[in-house]
Amino acid sequence: MLIDFHTHAFAEKIAAKAVNQLINYYKLHTSHSGTLPELLREENKIKSDAAVLLVAATKASQVAPANDWALSVKTLSLKNRNGSNPYSSSPDLIPFGTFHPDDPDWLSEIDRLRWAGCRGFKLHPEFQGIDLADPRLNLFFEAVAGKFMVLIHMGDAVKTSSNKSTPKKLAAILDRFPALTVIAAHMGGYCFWQESLEELAGRNLYFDTSSTLPYIDRKLFKKIISKHGTDRILFGSDYPLHSPAQALAEIDSLDWLSSQQKEKILGGNAVNLLGIEKL
Repeated sequence: MLIDFHTHAFAEKIAAKAVNQLINYYKLHTSHSGTLPELLREENKIKSDAAVLLVAATKASQVAPANDWALSVKTLSLKNRNGSNPYSSSPDLIPFGTFHPDDPDWLSEIDRLRWAGCRGFKLHPEFQGIDLADPRLNLFFEAVAGKFMVLIHMGDAVKTSSNKSTPKKLAAILDRFPALTVIAAHMGGYCFWQESLEELAGRNLYFDTSSTLPYIDRKLFKKIISKHGTDRILFGSDYPLHSPAQALAEIDSLDWLSSQQKEKILGGNAVNLLGIEKL
């Protein structure tokens, strides 16, 4: 199976603004619109079986609307299986919810998503203004440990003393919450890969490959894989910043990985993590 574990899409009315914010922040060019129909078309091009869709509220008032949209995407996926919508040939969509510590109803929101069958949460410390060292996150991690997985954006293009999502900060969280299921995006830290190798590789967490191979030194990437193993690496494209086809080609180009190892990264590990038997 082929599962893209790191994608983003936005409601039609905000997609253009959201993509422009990504472009301006990361100083990257993309021709993608960030809309759900385009994401589905891009995933279809690589014959993806499923895509994990990530949303993130930048302020407390956005949490409930963002989660409402995520749950509507989940409903669309259920209709996909019955062939009752225009995207019936599309991959399964697995939306993760969002959380913000300033939301006074965050605990009830977690309960709502749990009862709706949501599998995980996405944190983006930089965009959400949440430092991983913020003690307010402790209650959240306690509440979701053993019930949800948490995919965390890691790293930043600009290294300063105030970086919110460093591998060292995540390592401290893993020490405090050993039962927490964590996926560290961008191989543990966009532009923080040496620190990821030192602080995170080999520990009990998952990495995703999104927004890594176009930028990382390939020897360093191989060192991280060698230390961490391929059983806890997940394929991710980071659409709309990158295309799923491009991300897939990058993994295929790694001739030092065996076909079995590539199968694990491209879908086998995700199947096991998500507990998928048949989509």
